[in-house]
Amino acid sequence: MFRTMLKSKIHRAVLTDANLNYIGSITIDRDLMDAADILPFEKVQVVNNNNGARLETYCIVGPRGSGRVCLNGAAARLARSEERRVG
Repeated sequence: MFRTMLKSKIHRAVLTDANLNYIGSITIDRDLMDAADILPFEKVQVVNNNNGARLETYCIVGPRGSGRVCLNGAAARLARSEERRVG
């Protein structure tokens, strides 16, 4: 039997962008990914603290030190920039 466990959490990250025209995923600053021990293309769950929306996607590395947290593709419709999230 396999159990899915929470390994990492980025709590209340501020969404800096939402890019509807990208294929999919969430882009996260490399420093944040390193601090949370999240690898490129790792599956993550994103929760919108404002409306309760949840989604699963994968991480893309954002520029180190940029503070970037960007929902891409169709997921961008579930949130607006400056909303708080759990990643």
